[in-house]
Amino acid sequence: MKTERARNTGSVVVELAMTLPFFLLFMYGVLECARLMYLWNTLQDSARVAARAAAIADFSDPAAQAALRKRALFRDTAGALPLGEPIDGSYLRIEYLWQDAAGALSPIPAASMPASPAQNLFNCTQDPNSAGCIRFVRASICQPAQQDRCAPVPVQPLLPLAPLDWAGLALPTSTSLARAEALGYRAGAPLP
Repeated sequence: MKTERARNTGSVVVELAMTLPFFLLFMYGVLECARLMYLWNTLQDSARVAARAAAIADFSDPAAQAALRKRALFRDTAGALPLGEPIDGSYLRIEYLWQDAAGALSPIPAASMPASPAQNLFNCTQDPNSAGCIRFVRASICQPAQQDRCAPVPVQPLLPLAPLDWAGLALPTSTSLARAEALGYRAGAPLP
């Protein structure tokens, strides 16, 4: 009787040893899928938060821009998005846009950016369709190496396992547009 019980216990251990790797691989897949859904939603929300914050933050103040990037990634300090390695502040692209008379939006080149929020208000008062008047702010989550276009961020798993190939998987490009508001202008500040 003891030998039959020992044999059954041994067969249970062998069956567990054979099925456990498949179960763990399945659980890893479920957790990575849940993390991808989290990243998808979080990146969209980060772009919305960044666009809204950039619409009211001083575009000429580097400290305000750094704080905006941290806040958009839901952090108090510099670093990567929680559970979103390697996405950090460098992946957040903020563009200031002008609108021509036909309604087309175009990014303002760095050389044409107003010197201050007061200068922007003055430019917009003079000609709201000039290339020196910030009318909209666009925030996107893109690869930092691609300056000419907004390339999607490739997926990086939490635990890189050799048998799984993650090449070709990318998170969708997250973009949000907001109407420019104060852009850091304080009432009573002198206009140029």
